[in-house]
Amino acid sequence: MPVLEREQSTNPGHNNGLPKLPVPDLQQTLKMYLKCMKHLVPEEKYRRTQATVEEFGAPGGVGEMLQHKLQQRRESQANWVYDYWIEDMYLNNRLALPVNSSPVMVLPNQNFNTDGDAIRFAAHLISGVLEYKTLLETRALPVDCARGQLAGTPLCMEQYSKLFSSYRLPGPRKDTLVAQKSSVMPEPEHIIVACKNQFFVLDVVINFRRLNEKDLYTQLEKIRKMADSEEEHFPPIGLLTSDGRTEWAEARNILIKDSTNRDSLDMIERCLCLVCLNEPSGLQLTDTNRALLMLHGGGIERHGGNRWYDKPMQFDIGSDGCCGVICEHSPFEGIVLVQCTEYLLKYMSGSPSKLVRAASVSELPAPRRLRWKCSPEIQALLAASADKLHRLVNNLDMNVFKFTKYGKDFIKKLKMSPDAYIQVALQCTYYRCHRRAVSTYESASIRRFQEGRVDNIRSATLEALAFGKAMTDGQPTFSDDEKMKMLKDAINAQMNYTILAITGMAIDNHLCGLKGMAKELNMDPPEIFTDDTYTISNQFILSTSQVPTTVDMFCCYGPVAPNGYGVCYNPQSDAILFCVSSFNDSDQTCSDTFVKQLEECLLEMGGLCSENSESASNGSNGGSGK
Repeated sequence: MPVLEREQSTNPGHNNGLPKLPVPDLQQTLKMYLKCMKHLVPEEKYRRTQATVEEFGAPGGVGEMLQHKLQQRRESQANWVYDYWIEDMYLNNRLALPVNSSPVMVLPNQNFNTDGDAIRFAAHLISGVLEYKTLLETRALPVDCARGQLAGTPLCMEQYSKLFSSYRLPGPRKDTLVAQKSSVMPEPEHIIVACKNQFFVLDVVINFRRLNEKDLYTQLEKIRKMADSEEEHFPPIGLLTSDGRTEWAEARNILIKDSTNRDSLDMIERCLCLVCLNEPSGLQLTDTNRALLMLHGGGIERHGGNRWYDKPMQFDIGSDGCCGVICEHSPFEGIVLVQCTEYLLKYMSGSPSKLVRAASVSELPAPRRLRWKCSPEIQALLAASADKLHRLVNNLDMNVFKFTKYGKDFIKKLKMSPDAYIQVALQCTYYRCHRRAVSTYESASIRRFQEGRVDNIRSATLEALAFGKAMTDGQPTFSDDEKMKMLKDAINAQMNYTILAITGMAIDNHLCGLKGMAKELNMDPPEIFTDDTYTISNQFILSTSQVPTTVDMFCCYGPVAPNGYGVCYNPQSDAILFCVSSFNDSDQTCSDTFVKQLEECLLEMGGLCSENSESASNGSNGGSGK
């Protein structure tokens, strides 16, 4: 998210009179598609693609017809691409949510001296969640405004409404994003607390009164004691949600044959969020290990069954101080997760815990344990899910790395975009590791438009490849001045594409819309979408995102391709934090190697820029160059 460090306006409206997302010009998209792919596929393949694209875009052809249908769709819908995009990006994806889809926010390590400290932290956090939910319901949340390039534009706030009111329901072929409907007499709102693989209903409104922090603490203490009880202990049903989506949909269909299971599922599916109370992991709590624990829970041996991945917001609280937020990604983007989490952390640091000594609140009904009827068939499915999660845990290769030689302040002094600079560094790094360029995804917010989510900045530009080659293969061949020109060209190409993306003029959503429209019209897929090059264009070997934070926390996620890297980065004033993930079973990737080359690239780029800056300064009689 290159342009969404946030500032806020005061208008509380949600769509704020925002324009509709434009439909880009067909010929412009086709021309840009060819430009983006020319250096990523062999020449013969490219020539075939060129002919296919020309046929698709010919006057009076299929492309023009689909383009016309998209323009009509734009007139009748708030956002013409949203439904196509969410199916393509999330709901059709059959992979398991942990690692493959769900990003996490790793919170600052907490210093819990006793179990009571962790419970107190959880109660304080839930109190903050309820405050934030009130802001959402009363539309009192200030409207986000874009910063960076094209700053100041108000942004669509629609995603915030889904933080605590949506649920991803698994389906055999396609998932459904379910929005809760409010009724005239809603049931008391509740949170689900997971503890020792058991699930408990914690009502946060009792007798029309919202529980205060002391009451929440009391209820959480009761839950912890109930979880310790050996009298009633059910299998770790949460494991089923960590499986592939089709497998989980099939397991859920078996579960709901029993009314006890139906009732338990209903309580989970309608809850505000989950709070997962975890035992100590036994691991050294490095940044990398904390990231891994948030992404997959460490499997059944640790916290892997103490979760429910279909719920958008899960707050993970370890008694060893390892805490974070696990996010089901389909309802909202990372920036919304950041805003919510930053609010909660600031709420907790700004308002002292209100656990004053007081008389016992004996009238509070005890929290309810959710019960499950588990047939041998369900037990077998749980064992299979546990085994797959175990393999996923062993497969994830993560390196959380803080580059401390410089940060965004240094890059800004060079009059360069920090995001574009980092993206060029990532392209240079990939080239050094693999001697080629690959399809790259960088998320760009299109929240300037009604119901806008993201489009893709295609960072694997020809200019970035030329710079990577010059810094790797051509060190003696090119002078520093030539390399500096190549770096500036690469940064300009990146910034130009960024502006296309944030103004709704990039290619990925447009192509997704054209493909979706063809499917809606029951047409055979046009050849442009069955062509190898289109497949390659959507295999994002490098999946990247800038997720800036103003408090001490960081975001990370897994790779989206078996032989790829996930790179989430957080530029700070004097440092840059990178979370690099890959899979151990790929012989093409290694997160440690990538990080080592990334550090070298950043050091060499910094040195190149510093020397250039000094020589420019000396050449202007010691002027600052500003």
